[in-house]
Amino acid sequence: MKYRQLGRTGTKVSELCLGAMTFGRETSENDSFQIMDRFLDAGGNFIDTADVYTQGASETIVGKWLSRQNRDDIVLATKVRFPMGEGANDVGTSRKHIMAGIKASLRRLGTDYIDLYQVHAWDPLTPLEETLSTLNDLVRQGLVRYVGASNFKGWQLQKALDLSHANGWERFVCLQPQYNLLCRATEWELLEICAQEGVGVIPWSPLRGGWLSGKFHRGMEGPPSGSRVEKAEQEGWGESWSAYNNEHTWDVLDALHAVADETGKEPAQVAINWLLQNPAVTAPIIGVRTMQQLESNLGAAGWNLSQEQMQRLNQASSMPVTYPYDQAAINQRARR
Repeated sequence: MKYRQLGRTGTKVSELCLGAMTFGRETSENDSFQIMDRFLDAGGNFIDTADVYTQGASETIVGKWLSRQNRDDIVLATKVRFPMGEGANDVGTSRKHIMAGIKASLRRLGTDYIDLYQVHAWDPLTPLEETLSTLNDLVRQGLVRYVGASNFKGWQLQKALDLSHANGWERFVCLQPQYNLLCRATEWELLEICAQEGVGVIPWSPLRGGWLSGKFHRGMEGPPSGSRVEKAEQEGWGESWSAYNNEHTWDVLDALHAVADETGKEPAQVAINWLLQNPAVTAPIIGVRTMQQLESNLGAAGWNLSQEQMQRLNQASSMPVTYPYDQAAINQRARR
């Protein structure tokens, strides 16, 4: 496993990040321990969780495992924002909720510091100055090493970076957006801001909830029984069958399977490798339920798609670009 700088910091993280969202939900505590052991053995050092994942169960499992490791060998990330109770202040990015959230996360994780503390999503009710100054205080207190954001729009990320710079506060060192072959709109603004500002990118859902795992192919009449996509249809999640059963998806999957056949790799490995070869990406977050899935995902590292294969995947997955992003493409062509 190779290592990359986390944004423009001096901290190095493995090129794959292990997502712990399934721990305590689909994946038992014992299986979670084995998955983290194997990830560590493979050279991984970057683990991402969140307080809201199974209402703290994920953090608790990671914490129990962490107690058996050399803490300084692990780059540990978690998040705050979403409801952790029914109280009026049990949600959001207010100073009150963040201070309560960090205390609870540190307790569940069994550690005295968190390497990367991320705002899980934008909070329209809390002034951004309140959120950023509180995060800055956590770094100054030694409870947090770095801060980051997830699921921000372009203007939200840029405003946060500018406010931090103007006030001398700790700035976001990375962004956690959705980014995969079926979600290319992330490139239109977010990746450009991250490149310009030296912000790392740790994409979530690199396989789009299983759509890019190899289980799906043109001509299917519905999702496999028991799959995440089937559950997504029932629960109203974004990766549902009704949302992706369209010609664009099947074009992407046709190209993905073709490249997988050429390389002798699994479709999931090709999809993740496509992300790894993007210079804007720091580390895709692989969220696995089983050891088999982990082994598959680990096989995405250590090799490269050819330039021609990258181009075919880019072409098949490209999305119609609308104003004002089409103007940027026109300007780029004019400069050549």
